[in-house]
Amino acid sequence: MLFDADVAIVGAGPAGSTTSLFLCKENIPHVLIDKASFPRDKICGDGLSGKVVGILEDLNPDWIDEMQADKDRFLDSWGVRFVAPNGYAIDLPFRANDQVPKRAPGFISKRYYFDEFLFSKIDRSVARIFTDTTLTGVEKTNGGLLLHLQKDGQSLTGKAKIVIGAEGDRSVIARKLAGYKMRRQYYYAGLRAYYENVQDRHPQNFIELHFLEECLPGYFWIFPLPNNQANVGVGILSSDIKKRNLNIKEIMLKAIKENPTIRERFKDARMVDSIKGWGLPLGTVKHKLSGDRFLLAGDAASLIDPFTGEGIGNAMFSARIAAEVISQALKTNDFSAEFLKRYDKAVYERMWSELSLSGTLQKLVRFRWLFNFVINRIRSNPQLQETFSSMFNDLDSRAKLRSPMFYLRMLSNF
Repeated sequence: MLFDADVAIVGAGPAGSTTSLFLCKENIPHVLIDKASFPRDKICGDGLSGKVVGILEDLNPDWIDEMQADKDRFLDSWGVRFVAPNGYAIDLPFRANDQVPKRAPGFISKRYYFDEFLFSKIDRSVARIFTDTTLTGVEKTNGGLLLHLQKDGQSLTGKAKIVIGAEGDRSVIARKLAGYKMRRQYYYAGLRAYYENVQDRHPQNFIELHFLEECLPGYFWIFPLPNNQANVGVGILSSDIKKRNLNIKEIMLKAIKENPTIRERFKDARMVDSIKGWGLPLGTVKHKLSGDRFLLAGDAASLIDPFTGEGIGNAMFSARIAAEVISQALKTNDFSAEFLKRYDKAVYERMWSELSLSGTLQKLVRFRWLFNFVINRIRSNPQLQETFSSMFNDLDSRAKLRSPMFYLRMLSNF
């Protein structure tokens, strides 16, 4: 047997590593397993939101200073640009006031670097780490869960009293223990490629979301990166891809070549790697996040924002809660499904308002005339610009987008 532990975390991406980091902070011994060795690539949009910065503040504020000083791997980002189907754009800073903080409110970094950064901070005196170790199955036994593993061509087993599934959208724990199945209406298919020399980047490195008609309710994105590179991609609902028989790669390349808002910016650009795809399980509906002796975190728990596509911040947020509940379970020696329901409750108490609202916005974006109208109004009204900027940090403000009265007020010039 490879290990017999109280706690095992499967997956060392942002959700798994963050869970490990919080457990290390509490000096709780545990095992961390990942099928890869680090550094390794992970297909993603590469955006690190204010949520990420907030979690890192809780873990160790000095780490943010390290990121800000590492200009080759981490790029400061100060806002987001929304581009409507008609090509009109608005720039919304992550902070609505004029006071510039000492630290950037967000970053952009290739997951190759960010995941390695988090992974490197784990205290090896508290965490036993097994890389190049693949989970192939899991079963319940007396007193724990038996994990079936593959390492160096050998079939091995490990045992734990409680297991955290943090292996992403293809989580074995989610499928085997929580009964997860992919539902296309709650799932984005994404493509990503890295380019260099994309023109007209925002001076404050705003991320760009282009809501092209052929992508709705998804979008085409351009996220600036260090060293004159950019993460360029597209995400579209899997149910729409099937229903409309869409070729997502063709949509992405056609936008780069022909879209009047985008094409001039790519005339001297060069793709520096291949186009790669992955799945994004959305938090559009509530899922089962725990059960007898297991918790799910991050993408394995389907917590990606349905509107913005943010996954890393939500993964790290859920990981912090997972570590809190694990600590409680160990103290009481209670790993039952009933006890661990407090994890589901805590996650959704803190995240469901935002996820639910984003699900509503995703539906509204299907009405391109409405989205065009909203963007046009915001562009011409400074008060509206300030209102929308505040929505990044204030759910109460963002909730106005659900109200018909909000749009009636916009019709009457706010």
